[in-house]
Amino acid sequence: MVFLPPFSEEIFSEYINEEIQTQIAGFDLTTKEVMKLKKGGILDFDNNKRHIPEYKNINSKGNKWILKPGGYLIRYNEIIQIPKNSIGLVLPRSSLMRCGATLCSAVWDPGYKGRGIGLLIVTTKITLYENTRLAQIILIKTEKSVSEGYSGTYQNENT
Repeated sequence: MVFLPPFSEEIFSEYINEEIQTQIAGFDLTTKEVMKLKKGGILDFDNNKRHIPEYKNINSKGNKWILKPGGYLIRYNEIIQIPKNSIGLVLPRSSLMRCGATLCSAVWDPGYKGRGIGLLIVTTKITLYENTRLAQIILIKTEKSVSEGYSGTYQNENT
């Protein structure tokens, strides 16, 4: 397994501070928006019945969100372009877990470009300030490079 260097302007844009966000093994992702799901979704095998629910943006108050226990969607500030010879994995920062919350994410496919979303699970009240560093993305080089790259529904989301 080969890890790519944590920062490259070809991969990351609209970040807050390169020096602070660059870590030894990855790059910190920061909070742009906090959202709640309006209704439940629908998933199936071939996506014919798939329905992704709408989100409701939660406005920050005094540049912070005070969140009660529950599930929230976090939209990151950073736009990320995953190289066609890599995958991205997003993991929660340890300070987030020590505050009683965690973040879930899916694999970021080769060629994906966008301002991604993570699922924040809060077990006890937590305060997040705008631009809080919640997660870290690591890029892992694949054995092969794909020619086309990701072309699914979420390509170029929120850019």
